[in-house]
Amino acid sequence: MSGSEGLVEVVGSSNAVDPTDAVRDALTEAGKALAAAGCGPQHMTSMRWEAADPLRFHPARHEIELAQREVFAGFRPPVSLRRVADVAGLRVVVQAKKPASAPGTAPVYRGYAPMDLARQYSPRFQTDMNVLFKRWSKEGEAFRARFPGLDLCYGPGRYETFDIFLPDGVERPPVFVFVHGGYWQASDKNQHAQFATSMLDAGFAVVMANYDLAPENSLSNIVDQITRLLAYLVAEADSLGIDGQRLHVAGHSAGGHIAGMIAARRSAPTLRSALLLSGVFDLEPLTFLPMGAVLKLTPALVAELSPLRQPAPAGIKIGLAVGDLESDEFKRQSQEMAATWAAPDAVIVPGHHFSMLEGLNGGALLDLALSLAKG
Repeated sequence: MSGSEGLVEVVGSSNAVDPTDAVRDALTEAGKALAAAGCGPQHMTSMRWEAADPLRFHPARHEIELAQREVFAGFRPPVSLRRVADVAGLRVVVQAKKPASAPGTAPVYRGYAPMDLARQYSPRFQTDMNVLFKRWSKEGEAFRARFPGLDLCYGPGRYETFDIFLPDGVERPPVFVFVHGGYWQASDKNQHAQFATSMLDAGFAVVMANYDLAPENSLSNIVDQITRLLAYLVAEADSLGIDGQRLHVAGHSAGGHIAGMIAARRSAPTLRSALLLSGVFDLEPLTFLPMGAVLKLTPALVAELSPLRQPAPAGIKIGLAVGDLESDEFKRQSQEMAATWAAPDAVIVPGHHFSMLEGLNGGALLDLALSLAKG
């Protein structure tokens, strides 16, 4: 690490053979060095990636971009590639501008000071995200390899795609649509395919949805994209072999927010149920965090795009769940969402913000999903 006059330069490197693993590892190492220097991702100004074969690590490659987002989410400074013959894997050099002062200690939201609020809304502190995303990627890839309906397009956007998994021996099955999380800025349907197992075994077609990511894509348009996906499923129900009149939507984290917004939309296709998993249902606290600036949140957008501030939808069964190891704020938001929409109390399921999803393949979370979709 080096620096002068408030400028910081840190280095991360990896000799991993797989380029996505190398990107994750090198950026994770650089992120730890940034934190040690008193900087966060929001303070980065540029990156230089050095490799003997730079094209293997080009950020325009889908899997490389996702790996970058997994580490730094929507904080995406300019990246330059440099060919360096003696680098075995990937070396990342990150430049940052050190903040002039530390975050304040005065409360900014519900009694939380900025750093405490950041911890409340940063589930990444609960697990090793590098290990988690590697595992999810491998499990999702193995699951997807069993099915033909992959990467179907529902619109012109780069990531306006979905996977559909059909149950054996069921004609025109009902549809369970899952919307992934990642704070609207990261992750991918491919890393969540394995969580379709039990709903598929229960006779549902499972659709794993993608959407273009923030900050290049707005939160409003993300909700529009998933709304268009649902409309596409209805219009193409015959060609897809599904029952487009029996739609159920589920979403986790940012996906829970998206699913909630769609449930509240009168213009969206008719849903039978919505399962909201550990979502951010009121966006206001994010406006006090660096993420709020990345997402371009304003008071008007907070009012327009917070499910907690929308009228309760009519005729849709609503279920909520949150992990028992989650932060107090994630638990509060889920319980307030249930109360505001007169839904049953949020079910507390085993696990932290990410591991709770394993319950979709057996346990209280699967029971909740099936009770909504079959009831």
